[in-house]
Amino acid sequence: MREFIQNYWPMAALGLWFTYKWWNSRRVLALLPELKKNGAILVDVRSAAEFESAHAPGTINIPLNELGQRLGELPITAPVVLCCASGTRSGMAKLVLKKHGYAQVYNIGTWSKFLSA
Repeated sequence: MREFIQNYWPMAALGLWFTYKWWNSRRVLALLPELKKNGAILVDVRSAAEFESAHAPGTINIPLNELGQRLGELPITAPVVLCCASGTRSGMAKLVLKKHGYAQVYNIGTWSKFLSA
């Protein structure tokens, strides 16, 4: 068993990471109707070019690299639901918002998840 763990722990860790991302995006998707009812702001943190090529209705674009300078556009008391292309940049954006005192921050993962809500 020890040899198995030594040889395959990176693969197991990667599998757990993807499982967590899948589970979390499904959880946020289930919460989305209630979050919207409570005035949630839907933020796409992809680049402006990515956003222009395709985006979900009702989302606003604040690219991750501009988020720190544009915090004033997001009320600190409103729920914020983040998305991007894969869920990685929106995960980083969640950390930025949490660091700045935003309590209700959710990462839905890919922007296309908003289309099924």
